[in-house]
Amino acid sequence: MPICIECRYPVKTLYTTYSKADDRSLGKGVRLTQCPRCERFADKYVEHDFVVLFIDLVLIKPQVYRHLLFNRLGRDDDRFDVGPTAPTRSIVRLGILLLLFDVYLTWARIEKLALPLTSAHHPSHSSPPSSSNTSLTTEAPITNALLLQAQPLILQYLFFLFLVTLSTLAFHLPIRVLCHITPSRIPSLLRNPWSRFVPYYPHPTPLSTALLVSSCTKLFPILLIIWEYDLPSSATAVSWAVIVNNVAALEILMDCGYLRAGVLVGIGAGLRSVVANFVLRTMGLGTGWGDGTAGLGDVDSLVGLGRAAGRWLGEVVPGLLGRV
Repeated sequence: MPICIECRYPVKTLYTTYSKADDRSLGKGVRLTQCPRCERFADKYVEHDFVVLFIDLVLIKPQVYRHLLFNRLGRDDDRFDVGPTAPTRSIVRLGILLLLFDVYLTWARIEKLALPLTSAHHPSHSSPPSSSNTSLTTEAPITNALLLQAQPLILQYLFFLFLVTLSTLAFHLPIRVLCHITPSRIPSLLRNPWSRFVPYYPHPTPLSTALLVSSCTKLFPILLIIWEYDLPSSATAVSWAVIVNNVAALEILMDCGYLRAGVLVGIGAGLRSVVANFVLRTMGLGTGWGDGTAGLGDVDSLVGLGRAAGRWLGEVVPGLLGRV
């Protein structure tokens, strides 16, 4: 049942069509329903095109999330309808687009990271150290591209497709599982803390829909095709922006508060980071873990931020104590 995007009050219809020949996106041929509670239009986005929706998604407006999650993509039977006329088909397309685009970004980011000295594929393990090799290493660090480019292009693509798919599942599945656990299954001693930090939501499909819709910010780095910029720092900034949108989307969907939504997203992001770094280390690739350059999980950015703050405090505190 549709709701008012302003006050979440259920309404029977969002608009009334009185002329099928006109274009609804131009505001012609329809009359918007007025909410009986707040007396505002139940869903003004019925008349707006996708450009306006995308801009408001980036601005994290709750109304546009309610429009998409409840009025446009929501279903009562908790299923993905992928028929030729189903509106949810666009969510499947968006998920595939984000997945394939994430493959390209991850590929471009990982191959620029330094290859660890402990890797069996590092040149230092196959040739004795010399003055020429040492000077070459200091001038041009050996990156993961040395190992990746030795493999066929199709294998590189399949590897990063597997990596991104596994990371995405590691992000979505814990959130779906945690929200599906009823409080009655939790031991009585842990029931109150569990309910305080983990909300109960028995419909897993809207959770994935909310996470996919709020991840559209990942499309911004497409500008790197036109302008060259610092990829690791840009990836970190985009990943944090996506996390903020994920938290807002879950809070709007479940009405659970930002604390509990943040706990869910934090758990998902942490597991995604651990899984991605485990796969990279298993293949002998550098991960950039702890310096804020990996970008595969936002926990890595937090570790890098903490280390930078620690170095700054180590430089500032002794000077302040010396003055005292």
